[in-house]
Amino acid sequence: MSSTPPPGWYRDPSYPLVERWWDGTAWTDHRRQPETETPQEPLTGPGPAAGGPGRAKVIALTAAGSVLVAAVVTGVVVLARDAGGSGSGAEAKTTVGSSATTTPSASSPSASVSEPSADDPSVVEDELNGITLPLPEGWVRAENVADDDVVMTTPGTYDCPGDPGLCRHGQVLSRTATTSDASPEALARGDIADAMDTAFDRDGLGSRPFGGVTSHREAKAGTVAVGGRAGYFVRWRVTTAKGPGGYVQSLAFPSSVGSEAPVIVRFAFDAGADGPPLTDMDRITKGIRPIGDPAAGGGVGSSIGASR
Repeated sequence: MSSTPPPGWYRDPSYPLVERWWDGTAWTDHRRQPETETPQEPLTGPGPAAGGPGRAKVIALTAAGSVLVAAVVTGVVVLARDAGGSGSGAEAKTTVGSSATTTPSASSPSASVSEPSADDPSVVEDELNGITLPLPEGWVRAENVADDDVVMTTPGTYDCPGDPGLCRHGQVLSRTATTSDASPEALARGDIADAMDTAFDRDGLGSRPFGGVTSHREAKAGTVAVGGRAGYFVRWRVTTAKGPGGYVQSLAFPSSVGSEAPVIVRFAFDAGADGPPLTDMDRITKGIRPIGDPAAGGGVGSSIGASR
């Protein structure tokens, strides 16, 4: 029997000239141009298993190299039929803040969630939004997380203090804002409550890893330059029923590529001695750059940074 490949960029079975993001259980809508000129053979079905032994026969035929085009078409049909299904391998639930994480049963050294910059391995690229984010010491590229938007996490996990599950001490994600006609301040203030609920209140499975949020207060807020663009951030200190609570921050700024759609970067840090230092929020914000323009201006205002 075949195993489900881990999350990563693979050749799109429906259009092999581009690469498509596989989240570990299903194809997403994220696509990119291949990084090499010599195309590699596309995966013909890293999606959920279908048809039992019949599926294995398809993979075997593909591996043999006979009728490559037919195998690609077969993979497209199977993926379309199984979209939204769950993988056949055993999975273990983890919580990042309060975001569910799945660990695929298969592994592949050729796939990774976040690709480092070719010039700087300490940088994580968000190709969809055209930015790079610095990877501070003590952080790792996101691996085996269910949310495609997560770009980095703290290493390792621990037992959540509330409902059973595994938690991480910190995570950072970036996503395109759903509206483009609002100011960075309006976007950041409109996002922060959801950022808090997602990280510290109730996860997508209905669990409360920290027993729920009991209160919050604004720690810092203000304008900030991000990659040469005017942005705005809001930071909350969150108190939870169990555990030390934490900090969440929503940062909004316009992208410098394409339609210049606004980008939102969320931070979720545990409080206490085991959580990342709040200065990492400032360090990451200051280091955000447009892809291909590492010398672009940017910086963090003196108003950013709150003591625990």
